[in-house]
Parts: sequence; structure tokens; C-alpha cells
Amino acid sequence: MIKLLFTSSTSACFEWHNDLPYYKDGEYDIYLDGKPVYRGNTNVFSLFDLAPGKTYTITSPSLDGSFEFATKSESAAINVRDFGAVGDGITDDTVAVQTAINCLPRGARLYFPKGTYLVAPLCLKSHITLDIPEGARLLGSADRSRYPVIPGWTVDMVNGEEHFFGVWEGNAVPMHQALIFAEYAEDITIIGKGIIDGNAPKAGWWINVKEQKVGRPRLMFFNRCESIHVHGIHACDAASWQMHPYFSKEVDFLDMFISAPKDSPNTDAIDPEACDRVDIIGCRFSVGDDCIAIKSGKIEIGKKFKTPANRHTIRNCLMEFGHGAVTLGSEMAGGVTNLTVNRCVFRQTDRGLRIKTRRGRGKDAVIDGVVFENIKMEGVLTPIVMNMWYNCCDPDRNSEYVWSRKALPVDDRTPYLGAFTFRNMICEDCEAAACYCDGLPEQPIEEITVENIIFTFSPYAKPSRPAMREFMEEFCRKGMYFDNVRKLVINNVILKGVIGDELIIDHIGELIRK
Repeated sequence: MIKLLFTSSTSACFEWHNDLPYYKDGEYDIYLDGKPVYRGNTNVFSLFDLAPGKTYTITSPSLDGSFEFATKSESAAINVRDFGAVGDGITDDTVAVQTAINCLPRGARLYFPKGTYLVAPLCLKSHITLDIPEGARLLGSADRSRYPVIPGWTVDMVNGEEHFFGVWEGNAVPMHQALIFAEYAEDITIIGKGIIDGNAPKAGWWINVKEQKVGRPRLMFFNRCESIHVHGIHACDAASWQMHPYFSKEVDFLDMFISAPKDSPNTDAIDPEACDRVDIIGCRFSVGDDCIAIKSGKIEIGKKFKTPANRHTIRNCLMEFGHGAVTLGSEMAGGVTNLTVNRCVFRQTDRGLRIKTRRGRGKDAVIDGVVFENIKMEGVLTPIVMNMWYNCCDPDRNSEYVWSRKALPVDDRTPYLGAFTFRNMICEDCEAAACYCDGLPEQPIEEITVENIIFTFSPYAKPSRPAMREFMEEFCRKGMYFDNVRKLVINNVILKGVIGDELIIDHIGELIRK
């Protein structure tokens, strides 16, 4: 069986039903109204260049029977070149493209023919579609002065109410405008097999990053938006995070490829922050930092808005070379709840699940209801890392308050980790450890369940640090490490190639082994 995940006026995204991570059991062919249109081997596939408002029938030798779907209607289809865009990669097309966007009627689609469109930041509006087909590229300007500075917040001149706009790593501070930018908008769709290129190397955004006083631009930034859909696009080489929805709702990232060099700084692929209902399905990542980092702000943002990252689904994704495949935090002062990660492949990332939190994130920094299942990991240094001692990205990160192993008072600054389930996983060629889960003595991790998991270690493993904390020693081929956990359930877990004890535990309230 297949499931229809999404349709626009000219594209559709589908998913095969099975329990396999990312790849289907062999190649398959897709026929559209009897004509061959697609061959692939992944669980998620997409069709483009369809007609608006039309019903189609899919058949396949791998499909019992047929599957019928319909594309959405649209009010108009507009060619960006009719507004003067050249698309030669040399001419500045910013004014032409922005004018076309401004003029689009509600429900219209802006089409980019093949070519390279050199642009500075573009501001999107509600109820439009950008169609960037294969062969078309939006190329970010290398002139850094073209990226305006957005204030972190401003005050209403009449009633004194605060309004929030810019953000950098969980704080309301100024930032450079993203290449693709929308605030307080809804119903925005970006589709196609084309490329949106941040052009960061040419602009020098990755040089001396700690000396840059204003937050680097993201590739796409959506602040307080609703119903955002990005389908099929190859996003690459952002100055910092590639996709950054912020306090937004109903967001889809479907069948995308997001890339940046392995050594590029802060080039996370997708960082949903304080969002509700985000689906990341069928995507492939190869970036210089975390593949997906789910966030909800630092303590001032968390206390003020009390908005968790909630109802996120990550499924049928391939994640390569990032620091973490799926990271929670460290800016998670508003909490992270109801996260499901299913049928994914993590390949040569430093960690699989990576939780980063610490004292000071606050009492609203609750992570709970996290499930990982049907996951394949290949060459991941440490598959499961839950670290409540994270020592990065804050002025007091090296303070005794953060690193002290004494049980400190539970107060408004103390974070909480709830229930976590890991099941039906194969983790091959691990290096540092199978698991590293380290709670606070005053606030242990509530419950961890690991079941039906096989961990094998690379015979060529090199020592490395599984987590970022003060005084962290290097591990090599260690088993499952748990400290400060109230309830630990281990069922049908196999470890091969461990040096030393398979299970290393301390300060465990209840241990259940089956």
C-alpha cells in the first residue's frame, strides 16, 4: 500500500507502508495514467510537473491494484521572467522576483524556468506557491550588505506591547534576514526539484563565525507562520541553519535533500523551534552540524511564552555526517513533547539521538514522550546520548553550577527529562559507546526503555567523547552507560565487541531486565 502525504497544484508526495528504514525492499516502477514516470528504491517518492486540479491514477508492479489522487487547483500560474528576471546567475534578479511575489494573487504559483536567479533576501506572503523545478536555482547574493538586520524584538509605540522578530540560538537578538523569509504568514508552499543555494562560502559567512556580532542568515526562516510546506527542494550552503521554522504551526518538510560541507559551522539542516506539528518525512541530510535539532528557546523565551516543541514526526529520513542525527536542545527551555522518530537511517553521524540540556534551562524545559523505533544506524559513534551537563553556547557553560556532581536544589532553573523509548534498532560499527545517558542527581531522567536492539562495535574504533560536558573522558567500545535514572528497562538487547562491562550503571532507582 501507499499513502498520499501531500499534494500541491503540480506535485505530489507518497509513502510506502512497511517497517523498513528509509529504503524499500528493492527497486520499483511507478506508472501515472499508464505511463512510466518514476523508478526508485526509497519508501518516499514524489511526482512533479503535474497539471493543476487534475485526477491521476498510479499503478505499479509493487502495488496491489491502483491508487487515485488529485492535485489542487490554483488561481494563476505566473512566469517570473515576465517580471524581468533574467536567470543568468550574474544579473541581480532580486527586484524582479520580489515584485512578482508581491503581485501574485491569492492561490497563485510563481514559476522559475531553468536558470540561476541571483537574489538577495526575498520576503514571502500568504497563500502563494514558489515552483522551482529541476534545472532552476535560487542563488543567494554574496554581498553581505544585502542581508538586512532584523531586530530581536521591538516595542509598540502606542501600547508598549513587545513584538518578537529575530533570534539566534534561542535568544531574541538581532539577526540577518534569511534568504527566504516570512513572518506572520500562512499557506506558503515551496516545491520542485530545483536548488536554493545560500552561497555561504563565496560570501564568507563561514569565516571567523565567533567574531560576527549579528546572527548569520538562515536559508529559510518562518516566524509565527502556519501551514508551511516545502517539498522536493535541494537546499544547500546556508550561512547558518538551513530550515528554521520559529513559533510556527503545521509545517512539512517532504522528500528534500539538504546539504553542506562536513566542516561548515552551524549548518544544521532543519531546526524547528517552539513549533507545533512538524512533519519531516522522506528527507536526506548531509551537513556540518546536527541534521535535525528540535528547540524551544533559552530560559527567557521559555519562561515568557511557555511554548514547547510539540507533535513532531520524523520518518523515513537518511541522515549522514552530522554531529547528531536527531538532537533535542540545547535551547529547549520551553520543552519538547510528543516526538516520534521512525524508519530512519543514521549514517556516520557522531550521535543518533542527542539530548543536550543542563542546569539553567529552567523548569519549563521538559522533554517527554520521545519514541525511536525501526532505526538503522551505521558507523554512529554513540547511538543514544542523553546529556544533562551540556557545556556549550552559554557564558556560564563552564561554571561549577553546570558541572557540579552534587545534588543541588530543584528550583526554577532545573530541567526535566521524562519517558524515552528505543526499540527495534540495529546499530552497527559503533565506536565510543552504545549509550551514554547522564541525568542530574537532583533530577534524574524519569524512565528509559531500550528493547530489541543490537549494538555492534567497529574493530577499528577510536576513542572519543560521547557527550559535551566538563571533565568528559574519552570512551572506546564501551557498553551502555546510565547514571541518575529513576527507572531503566532493558529487554532483548545484544552487544557485540564491547570492551569491559556491557552495562555500566550508577544511581538507578529501578532496574528491570528481561
